[in-house]
Amino acid sequence: MKKRVSIKDIAKQLNISITTVSFVINGKAREKNISESLTKKVLDLVAELNYQPNALATSLRTGKTKIIGFLVDDISEPFFSGIARRIDEIASSLGYKILFSSTRNDTEKAIELLQIFKDRHVDGYIMALPEGLEEEVKKLIQTEAPVVLFDRYVQDVNADYVIIANENSTLEATEHLINNGYKNIGFVTIDTIQQQMVDRLTGYETAVKKHQLPAIVKKISYVNSAESIKEMAKFFKKEKQLDAVIFAANYICLDGLRTFRKEGIHIHKDLAVVSFDDFEILEFCDPPVTAIAQPLEAIAENIMKILLNKLKKAGKNVGNAQVSLPTILNVRASSAKK
Repeated sequence: MKKRVSIKDIAKQLNISITTVSFVINGKAREKNISESLTKKVLDLVAELNYQPNALATSLRTGKTKIIGFLVDDISEPFFSGIARRIDEIASSLGYKILFSSTRNDTEKAIELLQIFKDRHVDGYIMALPEGLEEEVKKLIQTEAPVVLFDRYVQDVNADYVIIANENSTLEATEHLINNGYKNIGFVTIDTIQQQMVDRLTGYETAVKKHQLPAIVKKISYVNSAESIKEMAKFFKKEKQLDAVIFAANYICLDGLRTFRKEGIHIHKDLAVVSFDDFEILEFCDPPVTAIAQPLEAIAENIMKILLNKLKKAGKNVGNAQVSLPTILNVRASSAKK
């Protein structure tokens, strides 16, 4: 097996010190007054020998692994994958690697994944906080580990977070339907204490109360898509007075559209539809579905801005950053006037 090239080998070939080679490789040549000609010799030999830094040795020397842990419910969901993609782009441009993981709403798995991140000595954590992990995250924050939460937050967890204006978003979407003549608007969500879902329901309830309309809410005990469709089918059969429905998340909307197909319900003709979260398939429905679009790039960029600031000022007393971003209501034919 070919021997791995080390800094020592490069220094020996050029008859210079290991320290000088290290400074050049780490971009400190100018700072350390190393000549341009010597810098070029080092970099040329590094390229010729295909020198690769030893990540473990580097992390032991610097105390940094250049790895960030990313933990969400299901990274295959369009919302999470869109944010993950942009975070990876930013991280890669700065020399960081991301460990992407999904909990699948399994608290034990989430705790195990968090422990793996700790064992890998990740520099920071990005999380859509899973239910049941609150105490673990509190302990993590107490160690002064950089942690940025997004999508959801827990009021008694004092952390950095990036969220969107959930309550105002559903309030505006509901008022859009009311202004278009809809009076019996249903709201389909999940039975949860996750703050973002609670806020979305509050926005809807505030709007219908303001206009003295009934609140017609279905809270699904979410297990899987098949069970969700069964519960929605019963709901739509029972609430025959409905003339519109808001689905509180993209996966709920997908199950709702599957229910429509199964039960012969037509978008707009039978029920006006609004989805919380916009995703590609909604544009190809007949008619296309109105959706509350979350600013995925802005969410990702704010997460990384906060996290990198924490990493840069490690050990210093930096206050928590809490960012709330607006959404955009993409109006399409599914919510057109009656």
